[in-house]
Amino acid sequence: MPSAIRFYETGRPEVLKLEQVEVGQPGPGEARVRQTFIAVNFIDVYFRAGRYPLSLPNGLGSDAVGVVEAVGPGVTEVSVGDRVGYLLGPQGAYSDVRVMPASVLIRLPDGISDRTASTLMMKGMTAQYLFRQVYPLKGGETILYHAAAGGVGLIACQWARALGVTMIGTVSTDEKAAIAKAHGCTHTIVTSRENIAQRVREITDGKGVPVVYDSVGKDTLQASLESLQVRGTLVSNGTSSGPVVIDTMALAARGSLWVTRPAMIHYATPRAHMLAMAEELFGLVLAGKIKSEPQQVLALADAAQAHRALESRQTTGATVLVP
Repeated sequence: MPSAIRFYETGRPEVLKLEQVEVGQPGPGEARVRQTFIAVNFIDVYFRAGRYPLSLPNGLGSDAVGVVEAVGPGVTEVSVGDRVGYLLGPQGAYSDVRVMPASVLIRLPDGISDRTASTLMMKGMTAQYLFRQVYPLKGGETILYHAAAGGVGLIACQWARALGVTMIGTVSTDEKAAIAKAHGCTHTIVTSRENIAQRVREITDGKGVPVVYDSVGKDTLQASLESLQVRGTLVSNGTSSGPVVIDTMALAARGSLWVTRPAMIHYATPRAHMLAMAEELFGLVLAGKIKSEPQQVLALADAAQAHRALESRQTTGATVLVP
């Protein structure tokens, strides 16, 4: 009988429970997917902890890859036997088998394994929409990117290098700095012993950067604002250290700064947008410009352990669960 992670109350990782579940046949517009790898993302922590609202009890996770086992009436997006991945749709990716809308499934190219694809769906697509849509990089820019050794960060390092962008990446340790540099990050700032804004000004000869991509939030907000050029843009794409509160007068005082809080759903829909994003991402992977493999692989039953490691910053790169 299929298994899935469920939770009945929000809280610490211990609320996640592995249970046996019934999985029926797909209805109109749906497909049943047997999953091979399930990605763990920081947004999963937000849902588990109650930072983002979710009706309970519920499943968890929105990002996985697998094989289509069955399709319902009217499905044209995928066929039985297709290898697919997804990053949108209802919560419940932490499972061996699930039924979900076929419209969110993306066919995987033959040259990309399930293991590799499991690190690309949410994380690679996040790098795509940050760098190519939210603040489109053309090449030649110098940027500040927080959490450069994370799951999205290591892909972002390589994407920046492919674009000809000078990336300044923040990391928490020297070990993570070495990993980020090996993936293409030009400069690293070790936040445990270096002042972020001061180092950015030193690296840029006092100019600052035109854009900061900040998934950390509360702990890095002021440093991000202080690192920007006049009329620079703060892309606040996450709050792993806590939510941000922005004083709009401070934005004016620091140089008429711009702030945006993007969400994937507004960039990856309609479906044609999502497929175009995936095509660009897969193209870079197939060309060898982006290489990505999971750095931490755990059993589905160990989802709580994966969350503990992620929250304590013990991980580098992508973490995945295997059913």
